[in-house]
Amino acid sequence: MDPETRDLALSIRRFLDDVVHSAQAQADEAGPKIADVVGAHLGTGANQLPVVREEVPDHQFVDLDIALTLLGERGGGEEVVGVGGGDQRGHHGFSDFLAGHYGHFGLGAVDRVNLPTGPDTTRRAVGFGVRLLRWDDQPVAVLQRTAQRHSGYPTGFEVVAAQESLVPAFIAEVRRLMVERSVLRGQVLSFSGSPYEPHNAGITFVHRPAVTADDVVLPPGSLERIARHVVGVGTHSARLQGSGQHLKRGVLLYGPPGTGKTLTVRHLVARAENSTVVLLAGQALAHVTTAAHLARAMQPAIVVLEDCDLVAEDRGFNPGERPLLFQLLDAMDGLDGDADVAFLLTTNRADLLERALAQRPGRVDLAVEIPLPDRDARFALFQLYARGLPVSPEVIAEAADRTAGVTASFARELLRRAVLVGAEAGHDVTDADVRTALDELLSDAEHLTRSLLGSQPATGTSSPA
Repeated sequence: MDPETRDLALSIRRFLDDVVHSAQAQADEAGPKIADVVGAHLGTGANQLPVVREEVPDHQFVDLDIALTLLGERGGGEEVVGVGGGDQRGHHGFSDFLAGHYGHFGLGAVDRVNLPTGPDTTRRAVGFGVRLLRWDDQPVAVLQRTAQRHSGYPTGFEVVAAQESLVPAFIAEVRRLMVERSVLRGQVLSFSGSPYEPHNAGITFVHRPAVTADDVVLPPGSLERIARHVVGVGTHSARLQGSGQHLKRGVLLYGPPGTGKTLTVRHLVARAENSTVVLLAGQALAHVTTAAHLARAMQPAIVVLEDCDLVAEDRGFNPGERPLLFQLLDAMDGLDGDADVAFLLTTNRADLLERALAQRPGRVDLAVEIPLPDRDARFALFQLYARGLPVSPEVIAEAADRTAGVTASFARELLRRAVLVGAEAGHDVTDADVRTALDELLSDAEHLTRSLLGSQPATGTSSPA
């Protein structure tokens, strides 16, 4: 480096040092540092104390906020202070704030975030702030934060205490309360979140469906067998455990599309009103391991995996991963036998699953076929979807006779279309409207519609009675 360049570099360095010193002096005059406030609370210099950091899944951040608030109340109250420093604070941990090596971190406003606690409820949680509280009659300081874009720190909390031996027990109590007081417990949850639904970091709260047994048409005895295995095991868990029987179970519902598998699931979810239910479908099936862990923590629980044949050979998002079906089986293996968790699987292609399930015997201990409805079942389905409509039993019977091979989806669409035909004619639905709608659906022009409703080729050959 030539002398002229060296002098320029030294001048720039002196200028930058002056800027830093000036900024630091201004910051010192601005008010107390967060380190001073925490140190005063702890009764000792906080910059020399070790900080323990704990990560928390994003979907359990509300549970963390609830747990820390409870501990603050039990200790006689708490003070929550914010951290100043602008965007810079997001790139530093609690120990950095207390050491003060990277700038002035003074007091600031507490960041708050509204997060769902159910389908229709929310909680205003601390998104970024320091809780000053007492636990076991000793002062403790906790930095609570959500993960932020461009920040190197995940969702979680960081703990410091003058009496270091308290920290592990404090963290264990936080974890225990997060499970005990979780807002997820007893809820119906979905990992397939929608921007138009209340969601919490990938988890959507879903209203529990109101589907009664009268709404489900299956072969005689099928619904009772399924409900006994999914719901009854939990109802009689104490007696089963007292007899040395396991609670973990797997149920497979299989059959053609549109026959009522999803409706059966909805009825079971409605019936298991005290259970935590995790719904997985489509790409959300990749979250099966997380769902299993959540179900174990929130038991009694049901994990629903719809159309799991679609992931029989799917290897997830990363090359080299095992197919998602085997990840599912591993998740089922990972639960203890006394876990009150039911895995409820649905599939249109049992043949794609049978070999894998047979190689892991005992993971699924009940398989029930949901077949195409026979004539009596079709009559029951048409009656079900015609409830409250002024149509006769005779036209319902006629529809049942003419529609061999159709599904429950076809029955629902027939009555909807009949109502539409009547509405366009300016009157309430009549038997004639049902026949018109039926003729339309059975016509050659509606071949693809019938296929999309799950109906089999036999429908096209049916003839009017």
